[in-house]
Amino acid sequence: MSDPVGKLPSELDQLPDRDAEETAEWAQSLDAVAKAAGTRRAEYLLRRTLQHAEAAGLALPKLLETDYVNTIPTSAEPAFPGDEEMEARITAWNRWNAAAMVTRGSKYGVGGHIATFASAAWLYETGFQHFFRGKEADGSGDQIYVQGHASPGIYARAFLDGRISERQLDNFRQESGGDGLPSYPHPRRLPWLWEFPTVSMGLGPLSAIYQARFNRYLENRKIKDTSNSHVWAFLGDGEMDEPESTAALALAARERLDNLTFVVNCNLQRLDGPVRANFRIVQELEAQFRGAGWNVVKTLWGSAWDELFQLDTTGALVRRLRETPDAQFQTYATRDVAYIREHFFGGDPALVALAGLLSDAKIAECFHTSRGGHEPRKVYAAYKAALEHKGAPTVILAQTVKGYTLGAGFESKNANHQMKKLTIDEFKSMRDLLGLPIPDSAFADGVVPYGHPGADSPEVRYLHERRAALGGLAPARKVHHVALPQPADKSYAPLLKGSGKQEMATTMAFVRLVKDLMRDKETGRRWVPIVPDEARTFGMESLFPSAGIYSPLGQTYEPVDRDQLMYYKEAKDGQILNEGITEAGAMADFIAAATSYATHGETMIPFYIFYSMFGWQRTGDQMWQLADQLGKGFIVGATAGRTTLTGEGLQHADGHSHLIAATNPASLNYDPAFAYEIAVIVKDGLRRMYGEKPEDVFYYLTVYNEPKPQPAMPEGVEEGIVKGLYRFNTSADLGEAAPAADAPKIQLLASGTAIHWILEAQRLLAAEWNVAADVWSATSWGELRREALECDEALLRGEERTPYVTRVLEGAPGPLLAVSDWMRQVPDQISQWVPQDYTSLGTDGFGLSDTREGARRHFGVDAQSIVVAALAQLARRGEVPASSVKEARERYGL
Repeated sequence: MSDPVGKLPSELDQLPDRDAEETAEWAQSLDAVAKAAGTRRAEYLLRRTLQHAEAAGLALPKLLETDYVNTIPTSAEPAFPGDEEMEARITAWNRWNAAAMVTRGSKYGVGGHIATFASAAWLYETGFQHFFRGKEADGSGDQIYVQGHASPGIYARAFLDGRISERQLDNFRQESGGDGLPSYPHPRRLPWLWEFPTVSMGLGPLSAIYQARFNRYLENRKIKDTSNSHVWAFLGDGEMDEPESTAALALAARERLDNLTFVVNCNLQRLDGPVRANFRIVQELEAQFRGAGWNVVKTLWGSAWDELFQLDTTGALVRRLRETPDAQFQTYATRDVAYIREHFFGGDPALVALAGLLSDAKIAECFHTSRGGHEPRKVYAAYKAALEHKGAPTVILAQTVKGYTLGAGFESKNANHQMKKLTIDEFKSMRDLLGLPIPDSAFADGVVPYGHPGADSPEVRYLHERRAALGGLAPARKVHHVALPQPADKSYAPLLKGSGKQEMATTMAFVRLVKDLMRDKETGRRWVPIVPDEARTFGMESLFPSAGIYSPLGQTYEPVDRDQLMYYKEAKDGQILNEGITEAGAMADFIAAATSYATHGETMIPFYIFYSMFGWQRTGDQMWQLADQLGKGFIVGATAGRTTLTGEGLQHADGHSHLIAATNPASLNYDPAFAYEIAVIVKDGLRRMYGEKPEDVFYYLTVYNEPKPQPAMPEGVEEGIVKGLYRFNTSADLGEAAPAADAPKIQLLASGTAIHWILEAQRLLAAEWNVAADVWSATSWGELRREALECDEALLRGEERTPYVTRVLEGAPGPLLAVSDWMRQVPDQISQWVPQDYTSLGTDGFGLSDTREGARRHFGVDAQSIVVAALAQLARRGEVPASSVKEARERYGL
């Protein structure tokens, strides 16, 4: 071993060996052990040496994988502080009612999941009894991300503690009547109970990491003392395949988030079968988390295994466990003892001898049910170790049996995720196993009954006492709204008065406004600027030295641009969250900040600015998570539109985000054309989201990188800006260039940067074709549609209401042509409520690399194309000669 044949080069070969003779002696000693006692003994000694070195503080790389055994040996388990028998009875009632609720609901065909909570019941119950801090404790309590498919168990516990009625249990997944329970954790549907929506798998773990990080952000910025808040994220081992589940592991370790614990329920099954049929998911996850810098606690085997490990004097049992694939172990959980003796123990003489010392009952107990995740003492030890570990987040890998206590028809079966009900006989067997006092007569009508020991029973009193000691019932969402003072008008004044001859892109206008708002004495510190690593693209570098970039370590280096005015400044109390190249991480930041008003009772005003194309398209699922969680704030798609980014090409050309955003009921979507419109929209947004009567909405604004002179705000347009449409000017405003009084008339509508194209088209129509065009700014096609839909719904109730878009356009002469830098479906959202003949132009199709002018000509939205489209519309009505359309095409080279 000291000089192996074919030895590969190593980084050690580059380091000086100060004592080659000593090095050789160590190698020879290892060779001698391997020769005399076998390679496994040599491996054991090396691992023991590395473990000792780590404990001594030596800077050595860690092993990424340990043996397939519990991290905390039985001898090191702390004393269990609770009444284990009492907690077992409480858990039994929760198991029963969770299964009963889903089974009773199956007669309505609404479905539900039973097996996940059955496996994880003790993981939750141990936390609720001894660890999870409630909202009435000092600080904010803990944040608990419940595994979505385990929701029936949480409802069952809320039934036991008196917060949910039997009627509500019977309305599981039947919400339309107003007294039901949502299928999964949905704060928007059950806002007094759920804090975090988690069933879009992968988003829960990602959000939990950024929630823990945001807790530290609040603390370091001295906004809220969150030192006693701990984030618990409960996940499935199959869920860890989602890329979002592991996307931010390094961030959590890098920022030393020891206020965070992942609990991965390793029941070895996903939705259709084994998670790692031919491999071992626990070992894979251990290596992944250890490699990322996490503390890993494995809680795999129940106390029944203690005897087996004590008898394993050769290490054969541990080796066999390490090499057995998950799917085979799942099979052992369902087969008889004879099969286990033959297939697990039979291949190794040492294991055959060990099995000979075990009774059939002991083998059955170990392989069928005894898992660390089913024993409160094991779970308690793991949770306590997680809270006591400092300097890194912890993941607990807890092994369980999916469908545990539901009977042989459920336990470890591949199909159990889709199995929605138990038979009456299976319920009776479950009752006997759990020891519940439910008589056979309770099943007389063929319906499984709910069970409750009574509001004044020892179980319920114990539950309430434990929760009172931990700060109140959980999970729970509480909002104590305190309206934020509205910023002074002077913050908006620079945008309202325009830029004069100076050109300014609307992206820069928004950043300038926020910079001024961040100076507000009352609310400035509550702004949370979030950007995924392109702050300079959006002109935000001026915020670096003044607001600072958040880093829990501060700035441990001298920045290369320290001598410049806008140098890169990191600070422990920095206000900007500059996330690196991760839109998903930035959105998770936004969600944590946007819901801080409920989670921590501290209202924050996040704005997240990003390349427009990489927002709704890339992280649309998180936008729905934000809506589910009732988040508030400003999402800003910068460098928006399909033609404004010179040369970037189709992957950067966003012509559809407003269409996607329109599908989200909580998103108020605006496409402002001018800087003053941005000021009015932001001011109204602050009122609606943070004023006296706050709404559970968020704003999506698109802004552009095309510099243009910004006009001053005309009088009386504020209402139209907020509602989505107002007349910017008329053909008469062209003065001497205005067309004749009897000229054909047309209405031109545009949003965003397209306003400049129709203004040029207005001039051309008047000067070259004697056509009078009025120009309208459509700040929000989506809000116009939303209000019109509300009017349609009112009509069904017998209320006559005319949509705003219809009223404001009523009587405007001529047809209407709508133009935008988006797909035509975006402006077409309002077409059915427009009283005039309606058509639109847009940028349908893929983007392309070109100049702005070239791209706009390609899509047919430049000023000349708009003129031709307007003439064609008037020609169809007989108001201009058809020859004018042909002449215009030729003149403009179309």
